[in-house]
Amino acid sequence: MTDDIQLFIDEARSQMSKSIERLEGELAKVRAGKANPSILNGILVDYFDNPTPLNQVANISTTDAKTIVVQPWEKGMLEPIEKAITASNIGLNPQNDGTLIRLIIPPLTEERRLQLVKDIKNLAEEARISIRNARREANDSIKKLSNDGVAEDQIKEGEGVTQKLTNEFTDKVEKYLKIKEEEIMTV
Repeated sequence: MTDDIQLFIDEARSQMSKSIERLEGELAKVRAGKANPSILNGILVDYFDNPTPLNQVANISTTDAKTIVVQPWEKGMLEPIEKAITASNIGLNPQNDGTLIRLIIPPLTEERRLQLVKDIKNLAEEARISIRNARREANDSIKKLSNDGVAEDQIKEGEGVTQKLTNEFTDKVEKYLKIKEEEIMTV
């Protein structure tokens, strides 16, 4: 296999890895009825007129399976944190007691569980599409090498390796989807 083909395969692997990382991040944000600090990832707090990630202005922890505690490093940050959590539309009501903020995770209804499963299946499909796009780009680039005199068997070998990569990453998507679906549907 030529260096050019290997370069295209490595680029496809990198894009597929990014798709998996993005999927993992999105699945971590899905609330499955258990307290998980990653639910708050992506929430930005107004810190001296700068949007700052919540985890950079407060300590986030879980005290039990149903409660997330957000303890700001500065007492004056309680109100901006409370506003940011409310504005984030994650479906949780912050309870401010003057020193920290508690988020109580309500139990999921059957209807909500089914909706969450539908949502994560959509996320998984987006990841699969991204992986297939990376495969298509790599294969198109590899096929163009035939104009540069690369042997047909090397091109076929490169396409085969790209397909194996695609299968490997698609299997990872299925694995993550199955784990998260079981987590959501477990009462």
